[in-house]
Amino acid sequence: MSRIVVALGGNALLRRGEKPDAVTQAEHLGDAWPALAKLAAEHEVVIVHGNGPQVGLLAMENGEDTTLSAPYPLSDMVAESQGLIGFWLQRALGDAGLRKDVVALISRTLVDPTDPQLLSPTKFVGVSYDESRARTLAKTHGWSIAADGSGWRRVVPSPLPIRILESSRAITLLDAGATVILAGGGGIPVIPHGTGLRGIDAVVDKDYAAARIATDIDAQLLVILTDVRGVMTDFGTPAEKLLRILRVDEIEVNTYPDGSIGPKVRAAADFVSTTGGRALIGSLERLEAVMGGTDGTEILGTL
Repeated sequence: MSRIVVALGGNALLRRGEKPDAVTQAEHLGDAWPALAKLAAEHEVVIVHGNGPQVGLLAMENGEDTTLSAPYPLSDMVAESQGLIGFWLQRALGDAGLRKDVVALISRTLVDPTDPQLLSPTKFVGVSYDESRARTLAKTHGWSIAADGSGWRRVVPSPLPIRILESSRAITLLDAGATVILAGGGGIPVIPHGTGLRGIDAVVDKDYAAARIATDIDAQLLVILTDVRGVMTDFGTPAEKLLRILRVDEIEVNTYPDGSIGPKVRAAADFVSTTGGRALIGSLERLEAVMGGTDGTEILGTL
């Protein structure tokens, strides 16, 4: 039995262009989760999930709600999404036949208040607006905004995770035989404040959070699941090809975009370099093949 951290992209719940209806997201979970339930039955598994569409919906509702004096802080909305998605994942794993306890932890991620990323909001959240509406909302709520294709969206900082504060509790639960849902949406970003902690308006990349967790709980394997088969060359062109093996030293001379596969590649490489463990990147729908070594991309250390 291995200890495995599985990072699920937002596509596990919602495809691009779909309405964020609860029934739609539940149907997607039902489509692909028997393989994940089987993995969790056979190993000690921690699941880290994305929450982009759900936080985006909450942010939109908050921004448009005239009964509020101010929108809820983004850190609070990350916490809300952890509870909602955690429940959905518990239900999906049970429906898929997993008989272990599945425990969803409301999880905080400690970040450095001096992280330069906090001064550079680049992570898109929420829906797209026309420029005039976006600028009005930005002025009203103190948001930063940026162009995204033909529309404008809110952007927030995305600091690196130092530590997921509930990781030790996750180890206790794993030792007791449970499957754990941890650091949903990358975790609620917090910084030291007086004698305690306070949430900040930021989002932590869930793949970096998953790599941090995998290192801290001594996992042997990090699996990052998304909506593509793995790391591709010439992606989006007729010549695209799946890279079955990618070495850490090759990543240094290749360019992978921040908006898609880049964080996944770098998170996997960090885990492999730090621990000597294994990392896989692949499609949720092809999980069995990814685990069996016949699909996806494996990140390896240098020769």
